[in-house]
Amino acid sequence: MQTTDFYDQDQIRVRGALLFAGRGLFLLGLSGWLVSVLYPWLRPSSPSPRNRREVPDEEVKRKRDLARKEQQKKHLEKATSYEESVLRPRNESRLRQREERFYRMTGEAWKLTQGQPLGEGESPEPQSEEEEGSDTPNRQAVRRRKLPESATRAPPQPERPVEKRVVVLPEEPPDDAEGVVRVALRCPSGRTVKRKFLKSDNSLVLLDWMLKTGYHPAIYTICTSYPRSPLDVGRALTLEDAGIKMDTVLNVEEKDPSMT
Repeated sequence: MQTTDFYDQDQIRVRGALLFAGRGLFLLGLSGWLVSVLYPWLRPSSPSPRNRREVPDEEVKRKRDLARKEQQKKHLEKATSYEESVLRPRNESRLRQREERFYRMTGEAWKLTQGQPLGEGESPEPQSEEEEGSDTPNRQAVRRRKLPESATRAPPQPERPVEKRVVVLPEEPPDDAEGVVRVALRCPSGRTVKRKFLKSDNSLVLLDWMLKTGYHPAIYTICTSYPRSPLDVGRALTLEDAGIKMDTVLNVEEKDPSMT
């Protein structure tokens, strides 16, 4: 019985201690909250930094303006000095090089020289006593002037242009015409062209035909197929005289340089 009473007393003591501790913690939190709420209202008012900045300092502002103007003046002087000593000479040099290149390309390089004053280095011609009395500055200038050789020399006569000969082939005769021969021309490119002529046509018509085909007689010649030899053509020879008496196949070959 005594043990039970002692146990109940211990529980009461513990419960009382817990309640006391809880009340203490509650009072401590309440006091902290009150202090945080009331402290801004209780502390003395002081000017904020923003308000202090809003009041300008005239002396500091004046010094800043002077420093800024001085810095701008130095930058302007540097820019002007750089333009005078670097940019302008560089631009003038580039312009001079372009001008020289232009005059050389147009064949007017003489414009780049300084020239020579009129009459410099020339000795005046001796004058007679009669001419000395009636001499004028214009006549003196004419005597001192030394005309270039190109001004006193007659201009060369222009060369007469070489007239180009127009190659005109005779019309092809009909198949039933008398003395008709068919000629085939084998070209170096492998192409073969065919045409009809009369045996009485001049043999040079074959060279004109080769020229019209695209092979110049100065470089190429016409050869027979068998035997392989150059065809003998001439102004006084007809096709029949050159050996073309029937349908014939001829070859266009390049001339031997050693034979020209």
